[in-house]
Amino acid sequence: MSSGIRTTLIGCALFIALVLGLFVNSILRQPGLSDDQLREDHGTVVLPQARAPSPFRLVSQDGTPFTENDLRGQWTFAYFGFTHCPDICPVTLAVLAEARRQLLEAAEREPFEVVLFTVDPERDTPEVLAEFVRYFDPEFVGATGERADIAALAREVSVAFAKVPSEQEPDGYVVDHTGNIVIFNPRGHYHGYIRLPHTPDRVLTAYRTLADRS
Repeated sequence: MSSGIRTTLIGCALFIALVLGLFVNSILRQPGLSDDQLREDHGTVVLPQARAPSPFRLVSQDGTPFTENDLRGQWTFAYFGFTHCPDICPVTLAVLAEARRQLLEAAEREPFEVVLFTVDPERDTPEVLAEFVRYFDPEFVGATGERADIAALAREVSVAFAKVPSEQEPDGYVVDHTGNIVIFNPRGHYHGYIRLPHTPDRVLTAYRTLADRS
């Protein structure tokens, strides 16, 4: 058999194997979850139409500007909370850290980015945020700024927050806030949110489903 014919036959065999592999994979692959399944079974709400946030200018934990451009290029799971939060904020960040750890361990895809937007800018300086977020994951980002600027962004992603008097806190207040994890897609658009209670499984299911669609 000439080398030319042998090369042609090998090429044909590889092509057939590739086609068969893709066919088998399409049969065995689990179907993606629908928006209804995500909402009802996994607490994730996907917007009918993702929305671009208005331009904003905040400050990262490193003291550098943090704007809407920093939300582009990757999936971002954001949380509006504060460092003096006694319960839900540290729990949520721990959940997000565990979900990222599992993604990195599995090496199945690039992990999402996590941003903590503080709802307590009076106490949460960049330095305070840096120590707080890096306790959970060195790659986490914290953002602070003027209260009005944070509130404007929060309103656009269906988050509300307000100071509430507290005798237990040194400064006499805590901040009540919406507990959703806000999802931004790689275009930097508000894509949806994950309701309480937060678990690594819910976060991973939301991320894998949405990333597979993109």
